[in-house]
Amino acid sequence: MSEQIENNEQELSEILRIRREKLAKLVEEGRNPYEITHFDKTHTSKQVIDGFVDPVEGEDAQPQIVSVAGRMTSRRIMGKASFCHILDSEGTVQLYIKRDEVGEDAYAQFKSWDIGDIIGGEGEVFRTHMGEISVRLKSVTLLSKSLLPLPEKFHGLKDIETRYRQRYVDLIANPEVKQTFVIRSKVIKAIREFLDDLGYIEVETPILNTVAGGANARPFITHHNTLDIDMYMRIATELHLKRLIVGGFERVYEIGRQFRNEGMDLKHNPEFTTIELYQAYTDFHGMMDIVQGMFGYCADKVLGTRLLPYGDVTIDLNNWQKLTMIEAVKKYTGVDFDALTAEQAVEQCAKADIELGEGKKTWGNALYEYFDNFVEKELVQPTFIYDYPVEVSPLAKKKPSDQRLTERFEFFINGAEMGNAFSELNDPIDQYERFLAQVRAKSQGDDEAQMMDKDFITALEYGMPPTGGLGIGIDRMVMLFTNNQSIRDVLLFPTMKPID
Repeated sequence: MSEQIENNEQELSEILRIRREKLAKLVEEGRNPYEITHFDKTHTSKQVIDGFVDPVEGEDAQPQIVSVAGRMTSRRIMGKASFCHILDSEGTVQLYIKRDEVGEDAYAQFKSWDIGDIIGGEGEVFRTHMGEISVRLKSVTLLSKSLLPLPEKFHGLKDIETRYRQRYVDLIANPEVKQTFVIRSKVIKAIREFLDDLGYIEVETPILNTVAGGANARPFITHHNTLDIDMYMRIATELHLKRLIVGGFERVYEIGRQFRNEGMDLKHNPEFTTIELYQAYTDFHGMMDIVQGMFGYCADKVLGTRLLPYGDVTIDLNNWQKLTMIEAVKKYTGVDFDALTAEQAVEQCAKADIELGEGKKTWGNALYEYFDNFVEKELVQPTFIYDYPVEVSPLAKKKPSDQRLTERFEFFINGAEMGNAFSELNDPIDQYERFLAQVRAKSQGDDEAQMMDKDFITALEYGMPPTGGLGIGIDRMVMLFTNNQSIRDVLLFPTMKPID
């Protein structure tokens, strides 16, 4: 194996030497491709192919002259004429280069270029005898030299490490990957359209904060040199957006990056994208309507269907199940937490080998952990789970009929949590007490507990109207819409451990 690796490295070194020598020769001849500043490209590969019309027999066809450019991915030299394919943002198209038509010097130059080089040319669109729509070039230009060869058998590159670390190579080797990110862009655009039509205002809030709040998560810490203070990269946009509700905005949303210093797996990346939105004078039931409307609108607009294939199942966005957390646990495990005392609930977790940490041996924590361990994975079709324990919902209003619970829901698809919503807590005294409980939990070793945000309490003391709030993970939504099982497949540049 080591001998094979050494031979591969020697072969690569030889290729690199040859390509650099070719570049040096081009520079010496005054043909440095890196000095070219622009190329008048008139058509993409797709436009060339879609726009071609075969001439009617017996009639003189009006030639269609186009300028195309892209990366050369294949080449077939046949003496005085050659074929090659170029790859651009929309696909590939074949070029036909004939010595007598582009000139002897240009043809000789073309033959010396390498797979991976970026070239441009102008010519007439035609159909070959083999039936492939192509461009017969009248001129051809080297626009950029590729000093590194494309990976061996780069078509269909499968190596996951290479694909994630060098997304640029992945996009060259697997052009279909681009479609995932085209869909991602369209989904975000559709979300904006949906909310804008409902009268929401898009805003921007700080990424660097002196208090990490709005979610239970471990933050990233940085230092501001001028102020000489530690600051936190935001873990949520919630507390700033609710300040805007206090200030008089009645419908606001933000699509932005969040940062959490936590584990990484198929559903988690240290930085990720969410949308959070807040609406005055509604509650978490209103947010359920927003979720169903948004997912349906985006599916219709982007995919043209509400039946989404995902792995081995088809997700039906036309049908949403609604269960309280107590009902869900009883349905899928047979355990009725509503009939258990706090001591019995904690014992039930112990029997199931669920460990509750210090300060978490309560009825609410036991219910939540039981749900998390045994129920979440069962929720394949779209499901709202509501009435969350107050211990795990420090920013949600208590349920009037049961003070152990809050007016909060999360919704799940294919066993994954997709979003979170509250009837927002607007009682500053209650909010202060819940922040204190979080501070106590943090002092007892809970790194994910929230900090005290005194300014947010001050904002609530000025009065916040009844408000519904919602947060949705954009990355997980895109995973669903593109049938991808890993969050890394919907992030252009996922977080990776350095090779060295």
